[in-house]
Amino acid sequence: MITIFLLIASNIFMTAAWYGHLKFRQAPLWEAILASWGIAFFEYCFQVPANRWGYGQFTAVQLKTIQEVITLSVFVGFSTFYLGETPSFKQLGGFALIAAGAALIFRK
Repeated sequence: MITIFLLIASNIFMTAAWYGHLKFRQAPLWEAILASWGIAFFEYCFQVPANRWGYGQFTAVQLKTIQEVITLSVFVGFSTFYLGETPSFKQLGGFALIAAGAALIFRK
């Protein structure tokens, strides 16, 4: 479970780094880039241990799949609560199809 918790933490920082600056479009681009890189540092502080410790318990493909499903989950919450953009039914349906594809990877 530590791998999952680390991936969740990593994705929270990643989402903040990639999309958090969208609320501050008046800020110069160079500031957004520097702020994003600063936040992304903490993403890597969680992502690298998650993959190092999780590899062996999960395959590399499984780790990437877990990360992508977590990314979509974190992004939906972030876009809804931080950016004020509630995903449409069609977008949620697309995410559900991606999750169904991910489930195939773990099927024996």
